[in-house]
Amino acid sequence: MSKARNNKKSKLSKAKSNRRLAENRYARHQYEILEDIEAGIELLGTEVKSIRAGNVNLRDGFCLIREGSLLLHNVHISPFNNAGSFFNHEPLRVRKLLAHRKEINKLETQVNRKGLTLVPLNIFLKGSWIKITIGLGKGRKLHDKRENEKRKQSEREVKSALARY
Repeated sequence: MSKARNNKKSKLSKAKSNRRLAENRYARHQYEILEDIEAGIELLGTEVKSIRAGNVNLRDGFCLIREGSLLLHNVHISPFNNAGSFFNHEPLRVRKLLAHRKEINKLETQVNRKGLTLVPLNIFLKGSWIKITIGLGKGRKLHDKRENEKRKQSEREVKSALARY
């Protein structure tokens, strides 16, 4: 009996620990995401607390590869309220992303050759670690966005029509 109870607790804790903390829906609208990569983020203590509270904005964020390291720019992590101003972090500082060397080299060649860009898609908890999903995206033109909206609208209409019958 106790084993079954422990098993339920472990499943619940896993589900709770793998939760999404922030999402960049705007990036999926602006870019056609070709590939996504999971990476760790180098954070300060107050940044971790602020992200866990959900005070992060990915909308204007982008990634660059400089000197063989992956850097996250323009992601706003609000200062933590319960820390003094001396101990708090700078909201828009450049953060280093932690990924394997092969992944970084592969991304660098694709970004340089094909003219693609790296955008943050979401931040989530994986166990006790805060991870970020980076998308390799190709910018959409206005007519592509309109076409995509029409396609989604027609899919919604078909779904609702099928639900009625």
